[in-house]
Amino acid sequence: MTIEVDVPRSELLETALPVDPGLPAISRIVGVGTAVSERSYSQREVLDRFRVADPKVRSIFLNSAIERRYLTLPGVDENGAPQPESQGDLLDKHKRLAVEMGARALLACLDNAGRRLSEIRYLCCVTSTGFLTPGVSALLIRELGIDRHCARVDIVGMGCNAGLNGMNAVAGWTAAHPGELAVMVCTEACSAAYVFDSTMRTAVVNSLFGDGAAAVALENRALDDPVGRSGGAAGPRVLKFASCIITDALEAMRYDWDRAQGKFSFFLDPNIPYVVGAHAGIVAERLLAGTGLRLSDISHWLMHSGGKKVIDAVMVNLGLTRYDVRHTIDVLRDYGNLSSGAFLFSYERLMREGVTRPGEYGVLMTMGPGSTIEMALVQW
Repeated sequence: MTIEVDVPRSELLETALPVDPGLPAISRIVGVGTAVSERSYSQREVLDRFRVADPKVRSIFLNSAIERRYLTLPGVDENGAPQPESQGDLLDKHKRLAVEMGARALLACLDNAGRRLSEIRYLCCVTSTGFLTPGVSALLIRELGIDRHCARVDIVGMGCNAGLNGMNAVAGWTAAHPGELAVMVCTEACSAAYVFDSTMRTAVVNSLFGDGAAAVALENRALDDPVGRSGGAAGPRVLKFASCIITDALEAMRYDWDRAQGKFSFFLDPNIPYVVGAHAGIVAERLLAGTGLRLSDISHWLMHSGGKKVIDAVMVNLGLTRYDVRHTIDVLRDYGNLSSGAFLFSYERLMREGVTRPGEYGVLMTMGPGSTIEMALVQW
């Protein structure tokens, strides 16, 4: 497959919130929470569990910059071999894990924000590891007893970039509803999206992804009310979003039906890291256009932990250091690629680190199928 990376700038798509930083109120991040599945495995443990002997496949796993991932693997038979899972089994796994992890992430987020379930007025749920109707939002409302009149939306199938697509919708809703609390939950049961065979296509995918959920709460607060009702320190203001769909690489990341396996299967083109890296600067330029900011003015970078090569390519093209993306590197090491909510795991680590100062700017960045790059500009 040949991928052209020189995309005309006219193909870039940009969206900005219908608010201005100078107005009396603006959407802020007021809480974050994360959750993972029950058990973690080292890369070597996964290889041994599936009895992978191919040295090329083992090399992909062991040179991934990933030490451990949370996975929900199938049981084993009397000979210790993993039991097969049908597509129906995987969909059941997705439903169970997506709701369970999503609920824990949402409750952790509300605890972090100092808020209650009864205060949620808008719920956005993001997932790509299975299809449900009714969706995750309806299941979480029933599971947690959230107000059944809560406005909601489900974003399904957009992939690893979808967390910022969802946050764009949530921030837009809060901008139009001052004082109301909105929550986005990204819940990805990546263990329900695996195909295990002897091909290099699946080996790359199987070496990367892990189970995880992340939730973020936003509220439209007055600028002279940096604390708000929660009594906690305010998170950053959400200023602007930018998006780029790399249409020449539309098929480079996809999740489609594998007829030979009778399951859905994810595909990653080997050139994807370089495609994403080549376009990262273009999207960053559009994100900062009209703000008077330069890349050197950005103090904090929180990226999707898409894989070692992707992170390296973005670092090179944006002139970032390993310190700039330390939380992304650490999330990849400890969890692997968590799909849509991975960038929020990095955001949570930054908040726990406690190094942000008022006035500093940050960029949130996700990338995924399309091929797509999403960015958001925030300010503490």
